[in-house]
Amino acid sequence: MTFPLKNHPGILVVTALIIGLLVWGFWPKPVLVETALVKRAPLTLTIEEDGRTRVIDRYVIAAPVNGMTCRMHLEVGDTVTKGKMLLAITPLESPVLDPRSRAQAQAQVLAARSALQAAKQQVESAQASANLARDEVKRYRTLLDKGLISQETYDKSNTAYLMATANQRTAQFREDVANHELQAAQTTLEYSAANTEKSAQTPQERVEVNSPIDGKILSLNRKCEGPVTTGESLLEVGDPSALEVIIDVLSADAVKIKPGMKVLFDRWGGELPLEGAVRLIEPVGFTKVSALGVEEQRVWVVIDFVSEPKEWARLGDGYRVEAKFILWHEEDVLQIPASALFRYQDGWAVFTLNNGKAKRQTVTLGKRNGLTAQILAGLSEGDKIINHPSDSVEEDVSIEERP
Repeated sequence: MTFPLKNHPGILVVTALIIGLLVWGFWPKPVLVETALVKRAPLTLTIEEDGRTRVIDRYVIAAPVNGMTCRMHLEVGDTVTKGKMLLAITPLESPVLDPRSRAQAQAQVLAARSALQAAKQQVESAQASANLARDEVKRYRTLLDKGLISQETYDKSNTAYLMATANQRTAQFREDVANHELQAAQTTLEYSAANTEKSAQTPQERVEVNSPIDGKILSLNRKCEGPVTTGESLLEVGDPSALEVIIDVLSADAVKIKPGMKVLFDRWGGELPLEGAVRLIEPVGFTKVSALGVEEQRVWVVIDFVSEPKEWARLGDGYRVEAKFILWHEEDVLQIPASALFRYQDGWAVFTLNNGKAKRQTVTLGKRNGLTAQILAGLSEGDKIINHPSDSVEEDVSIEERP
């Protein structure tokens, strides 16, 4: 005996409801994705490393004679002027020099005089180079204002002027050092007990050690009274207003850096970043163990400040800075997030959003900085792409944007 279903409408309703739920449950659901727009914006390629400042020319003041030093009343950071007495040394009674030793002392004085003359010639040469570079910058400034040369040409001439000025200052410091060394050699010869009778009749004079430059005390190796030997380091002086920045970079990055390249310094303590220019990439590398215990080949890069001195006047010797070497920069670049890219047929591709469906689109890339990639072909400004595509995203899959 059978019962027609039409006589039991409840069973029909329940059956239809179950079938509907099964269809709804197994029906493909849209994949939730994060989207981004293809846009035009500035793009910069940089190399970022930590560095530190360094006084360009620092002087190690050494004892010119054997003797006893007085108690030093100077402190690190004290200002000194050229010719100011830093400390005094009471020489030990020296024996009469034999002919050979006296000849050697006289030869050292003559060598120091020759070195001083050579340093003076270098100062004149550096002065001439600086004057020529300054005149060239003025001439290029006029041509740039008239639109006859490019900004890059003017920047190169300005960098050459800055380097010539730094070389002039270094040459002047070398002259001061040569003069100081001559004074040291003459002092050694003068206080070498050339005449025993005179030394016995007159009290022994103290040898004054004077500052070779205007600057500040950078370090003190000793402050108490005590014996010293010739050549022993006593203190260091330097001019903190003449600073440079030294940075060790990977050798693979060093080959990308060129003299004159622009550098920005962030997180140095000031509100605005400072600007510098690469002066020197040292030709010799060294091995350094990273924090992860990996041996790396590093290269020292020396950078001069381009910003006005008043902007970095608060920096001193050994201060930490974060440097960004500007390898490449364009103001108007078609770009997308690098996280939207994936490998496809020996190239690169992205998923675009078209009428709620995912569409695979191959692209041609240009420059990349790790976070952003330049698009040369395949996309247009305003296109919507899928960022961070998961394995669920495939061709023609239904897509729903995350709110």
